[in-house]
Amino acid sequence: MEKEDFIFGTRAIIEAIRNGRFIERVLIKKGLENELFAELFQLIKHNAIPYQLVPVEKINRVTRKNHQGVLALLSAVEFFNIETLLPGLYESGKDPLILILDQITDVRNFGAIIRTAECGGVHCVVIPEKGMARIGSDAVKTSAGALYSVPVCKVKSLTYVLRYLKDSGIKTIAATEMGERVYTDAKMNVPLAIVMGAEDKGISPAVLQLCDEHLNIPLYGKIESLNVSVAAGLMIYEAVRQRHQM
Repeated sequence: MEKEDFIFGTRAIIEAIRNGRFIERVLIKKGLENELFAELFQLIKHNAIPYQLVPVEKINRVTRKNHQGVLALLSAVEFFNIETLLPGLYESGKDPLILILDQITDVRNFGAIIRTAECGGVHCVVIPEKGMARIGSDAVKTSAGALYSVPVCKVKSLTYVLRYLKDSGIKTIAATEMGERVYTDAKMNVPLAIVMGAEDKGISPAVLQLCDEHLNIPLYGKIESLNVSVAAGLMIYEAVRQRHQM
């Protein structure tokens, strides 16, 4: 982890929050109690910043400097609200193209996916608060800067977001080896959300169950799965192809 990806110390984090730094989450030593920390914790709650109570050893693995029991992991980008973003897409006359990433923990894969999403005109990427790669300097570099262009929505519950999208007229499709249809057979020139999961875990069952269609990408070799960034590229560009057919 690079130095610009985190800050530590109670007062430093308080000032970071007050100055609008993009904080991914705060690690807090279990049992920490003092007046200054109480001020910090109130700010964390007020700004709905994710936090995690951890053994001090976890913070020490990041830095052994005088962290005072608190460490903030910084995000390189601002996060957006899907419930604010989606109406604006409709109002501008666009057919939304949304990418939902579930359990993509590899930073290089994540960055490559965002780069492809930007090139393919994806309107926003939705990720969960937990179980995802960190959006730090490494992710930005791997995305070739695309993370500065594609709005990212970080949410507590992907299942909630899927229900919201479906209620908003968005078709939801999942790329899975268990898919009943080949991905090129699906209709994608409509308001659409594409759901991708990691190649080892796949899409979580609760998320998969909510998707309108389960699609597979045919494999003709001996290896059982594609790299997720490649699979995401195929799904995104099939939607692009269908949307730009004459």
